[in-house]
Amino acid sequence: MPHETPIARRGLLKAAAFALPALSGVPALAATAPVTPSPRLLAEARAAFNRHAARITNKGVVAIADYSLHSAHPRFFLYAPETGQVTALRVAHGRGSDPAHTGFLQRFSAQPGSAASSAGAYLVAQPYVGQHGRSRRLIGLDPANETAMARAIVIHGAWYCEPGVVKQTGKLGRSEGCFAFSQSDVELVLERLPEGSLLYAGRA
Repeated sequence: MPHETPIARRGLLKAAAFALPALSGVPALAATAPVTPSPRLLAEARAAFNRHAARITNKGVVAIADYSLHSAHPRFFLYAPETGQVTALRVAHGRGSDPAHTGFLQRFSAQPGSAASSAGAYLVAQPYVGQHGRSRRLIGLDPANETAMARAIVIHGAWYCEPGVVKQTGKLGRSEGCFAFSQSDVELVLERLPEGSLLYAGRA
């Protein structure tokens, strides 16, 4: 068991304790938003990494979706422990998590038919090509998201996540609970987050 220290913005996440440095080149829109997940979420992600370590076959990158942040801000963080590289991207949440479409996630749910985002740890699974083009399946590892496969909660691209939508409306559109990205961003996620990786979603 590694030595536990308080989680700070440059906190620890991996079982072997890796540091999460500050981002560079964050879009101007996010200038007033945090550039890393919240300390609480970092702590939860680290615990999830330890808890599910036996199933995480790709430890080269960890993804964290910090749904404490507004959808106009980059809130999906890709972190490569070996290089310290951090990439922040915009990601949509489910319409059932934000019925009034405020841009803020209001609640999580794993209930089939809820169209909501689910919190917890996910194992990144097989790629496939579906109605949204190249996508990737997700396996829910926690009770809070164990219905992910049955609900077809996946990583995919969507028109309502394109930069023009944010420019026009001040927020992203909403998914059915999936992790939806702009087309260019989803290609980066599919490339950087291979099968066997950990994705953790939550909010402070």
